[in-house]
Amino acid sequence: MKRKLTKNFEWSILICTILLIIIGLFAIYTATASYGYEEFKKQIIWIIISIPFFILFMLVDYETWARMSAIFYAISIILLLLVLFSKAKYGATSWLTIGKISIQPAEFTKISVILFIAFIMSKMKKKGGEKEINRPTRILLLILIFAIPIGLILKQPDIGTATAFVVAFVLMLFNSGIYKRYIFTALAIVVIALPLAYFYILPKYAPHAKTRIDVFLNPDLDPRGAGYNITQSKLAIGAGELFGMGYLKGNQTQLGFLYPKSTDFIFSVIGEEMGFIVASIIIIIYVVLITKSIYVAKTAKDDLGSIIAIGIAGIFLFHMTENIGMTIGLLPITGVPLPFVSYGGSSLLSNLIMIAILLNISGRRQKAMFTE
Repeated sequence: MKRKLTKNFEWSILICTILLIIIGLFAIYTATASYGYEEFKKQIIWIIISIPFFILFMLVDYETWARMSAIFYAISIILLLLVLFSKAKYGATSWLTIGKISIQPAEFTKISVILFIAFIMSKMKKKGGEKEINRPTRILLLILIFAIPIGLILKQPDIGTATAFVVAFVLMLFNSGIYKRYIFTALAIVVIALPLAYFYILPKYAPHAKTRIDVFLNPDLDPRGAGYNITQSKLAIGAGELFGMGYLKGNQTQLGFLYPKSTDFIFSVIGEEMGFIVASIIIIIYVVLITKSIYVAKTAKDDLGSIIAIGIAGIFLFHMTENIGMTIGLLPITGVPLPFVSYGGSSLLSNLIMIAILLNISGRRQKAMFTE
């Protein structure tokens, strides 16, 4: 690894990532103790598989990846189309099985969409600055590029992952200098669309999503059915108190009341067995990771690096907020994993690639850092 590249690395991002992966392994180990540690073993294998991809995306200039983003985007669309014909798992056609390996194309689509949209945005800004990117035709083009994969992901259906894309896209637009009138118009449309979607669209096309919102608004609506998971999650976190019930000793975790405990509700496992202090430390680590990602966006050497970094920060921000929020009953359950902590090969690999790209951008920002 070149010394010039590593000199300006935002090392705190890498440290936070390693800490979260270690905590995740401990959490997955105890979560899978009752059925043979199979997912724990697979997670270790995925970590090993991810290392060469991590190094590759960290060393090759991010501008090269951006120039290839149209190809990545096209491949992602094809995979998202193919996955719609796959066998449903947990009520969604989100996984594509190749031999003995199952991958979730939506996770990798995050990378391709962020790179492709950032590449187009940066080209627009080079051509005519903020005025160019604020032309209605340009904004419509960006929305179209963004809407195609989102529509396919919603078709699975995977509302949680789709929402992560929305957060990233909004932050990328904001970072690129979009006019405030467009932001206010979009907010007005959202305010009008939300109740319409809740009363007319969700009941027909995504009844499970409406049920989750109903349970969020009224947790006692169906305590033995749709409200069961969130009830058990809050019981687990509450039982952990300050120091936890003890590693491998959580009642909800070890007796099987918490489900799915190695993925969606991994934070509940941590809260129950390791307690409030460890859970709070995890939140602090995420805050540092996201804050430093935003700092990379601020100090990047060019618009391309800045837009990519803020998009990645948006992905991590949503996943952290939504996953932890849903486990404590502050947000509706959407099934999004906790980055680096939840079990999942596709999620782990895509998140590590995004971390590698952040380090890549930070390592090449020398000019920007020393000419302010």
